[in-house]
Amino acid sequence: MSQDLPVIKKGTFYFIKDSNTHLIVEDKTKRGLTVKERSLDEKTNVEADKGMIHDLDGIGHWVPIRWFFPKSDYTLENVLEHAEAMEKKYKELRELTCPEDDE
Repeated sequence: MSQDLPVIKKGTFYFIKDSNTHLIVEDKTKRGLTVKERSLDEKTNVEADKGMIHDLDGIGHWVPIRWFFPKSDYTLENVLEHAEAMEKKYKELRELTCPEDDE
């Protein structure tokens, strides 16, 4: 479904796609994760497809895969703020866990 939609903006860790009624932000780091439910994302207060990941202790955590921002309530600039915040978080995490070699 969403894979057929046109990409209007992309970053290292996200796509923003355009549907008739929504701007959809897809988290590239969650590609391949099976959608288990669609429910309200508490952080953004919009509907999101969610999947389940498990931590090292085997505890499952719901994580958003893509968010559906209604065009009636959100502009591309609003959606871009969310996408760029996610981008920044992942870049900081990558720098922390995979620092460049100085050699």
